[in-house]
Amino acid sequence: MTFNVFMTGLLAATAVALPQPHWTRDTESNVEARSSGGGVQIVNNMDTNVYLWSTDSGPGSMQTISSGGGDYSEKWNTNSNGGGISIKMSTTESESSVLQFEYTQDGSTIYWDMSSIDLDSTSDFVKSGFTVQPSDSSCTSVSCAAGDANCKEAYQKPDDVNTNSCSLDAGFTLTLG
Repeated sequence: MTFNVFMTGLLAATAVALPQPHWTRDTESNVEARSSGGGVQIVNNMDTNVYLWSTDSGPGSMQTISSGGGDYSEKWNTNSNGGGISIKMSTTESESSVLQFEYTQDGSTIYWDMSSIDLDSTSDFVKSGFTVQPSDSSCTSVSCAAGDANCKEAYQKPDDVNTNSCSLDAGFTLTLG
């Protein structure tokens, strides 16, 4: 009997100690986050702080990425209404001029793009340039050179065709500056 109680306790403790996938919910929006798989890391190499909002159907809480190498990471999220996620970045605490990293999951694929549609041509992001490098070498990267206000690899107009796709397990590094 004592042996059975000991073994039951040992098995329960072992099961709890094993890695378990889990979901968390962002209480500020209807976004579900999965704790495994790919995601995006945003590195700020500019001389100014970057403010960002990860949004689905409504604005998320503002995050700050420090200048000179600060970073922000996000695992791929799913919008509960079936739409995509937009990470809006600004050099002010306003969403009036934003660079956007946009993505949507579909099965085992992540569809993503960079958008400059709502970005002023005089923005620090344009002045400094930005790149997106996927961890999977078979996926498309994006590079917008410093000063290129009309970068062909980012959406400039809603009818541009700049959506990319990659494996859901891929990680992306978006470097600002």
